[in-house]
Amino acid sequence: MDGPEAAEGDNVLNLCRLGLENLSQELENLSLEQVAEDRRKEVHQLLLSHNRMIVLPPQVATFSNLLLLDISNNNLAYLGEHILGLTKLRTLLAKNNRLDEFSLPKEMGSMKLEVLNLSGNHFEEIPSQIMQLQTLKTLSLGGNRLKGIPEEIDNLISLEFLYLGGNFITSIPPELANLPYLSYLVLCDNRIQSVPPQLAQVYSLRSLSLHNNLLTYLPREILSLVHLQELSLRGNPLVVRFVRDLTYTPPSLLELAGRTIKSRGVPYGPWELPENLRMYLDLASKCPNPKCSGVYFDSCVRQIKFVDFCGKYRLPLMHYLCSPECSSPCCSTSHSSESDSEDEASAAARRMQKVLLG
Repeated sequence: MDGPEAAEGDNVLNLCRLGLENLSQELENLSLEQVAEDRRKEVHQLLLSHNRMIVLPPQVATFSNLLLLDISNNNLAYLGEHILGLTKLRTLLAKNNRLDEFSLPKEMGSMKLEVLNLSGNHFEEIPSQIMQLQTLKTLSLGGNRLKGIPEEIDNLISLEFLYLGGNFITSIPPELANLPYLSYLVLCDNRIQSVPPQLAQVYSLRSLSLHNNLLTYLPREILSLVHLQELSLRGNPLVVRFVRDLTYTPPSLLELAGRTIKSRGVPYGPWELPENLRMYLDLASKCPNPKCSGVYFDSCVRQIKFVDFCGKYRLPLMHYLCSPECSSPCCSTSHSSESDSEDEASAAARRMQKVLLG
């Protein structure tokens, strides 16, 4: 067997595409070539992709100063406890193997990983160990069998890049909004039917990939993502057909009274109403129709509001009216409605630099 090729520098040991089933034989070859044990401590990147390993060999622990380990494109079904000895490891690439939620050591959450790529494996859920990696900046689990995203995702407080495309995910947890540095969120090729309005709180978000899902609308709060540069929506029902839900539950007597007080500006003091009623009145939402001065609390009409993006695309965003009779001009698809929403549309166009629908 030919010796390793360190084409990228003295700190890189490239053992890719050598047909290895384990490291033992190759390390013997290295010894014959007078590569001392101390040499292994100088290696910062160990590349073992495109081999035939079934388990991660314990010999990797001898490379105690590893910063990057690439074990992609093998037949790995298990990562042993010895990987925990790589205390300086920051990047672990293990894509295109046979790993699942039972393949990782229980104490893996104690590692200081910053990049973890487990795409193209057999995960049906994200292991709890991964949710403990608070130093993680990049997590890739695309092309697995995930059915959901755990609420504990907000434990990954350093996360900047999250790739979960090509799974069976049906919903987006609101807890994603608690990730302060999340900039790139890829959820394409899943079964997602709606986007939680809380996602608009991820102010650092620059790219949101949602193409090839089951979306029929977007929440109007999406316009609050002022740093968003790319929004990918192609292959969703909202691109080819727009839906409108006119389901309306008549307001209760409490709500009718509350609407009257708020819309007519009836004054009241803290000593005139019980605390629960004062809190209720504080929850009033103003009707988005600029020609309506009404408010609503619990009973409203859910409709689609069409907003121009970049002057070319009209996207359906969810909004709420105070009554069925309050027909907002923004709800119409006619040309005349565009002037009524010109200010908001132009603001959206400035915020969105690239909308991918085609």
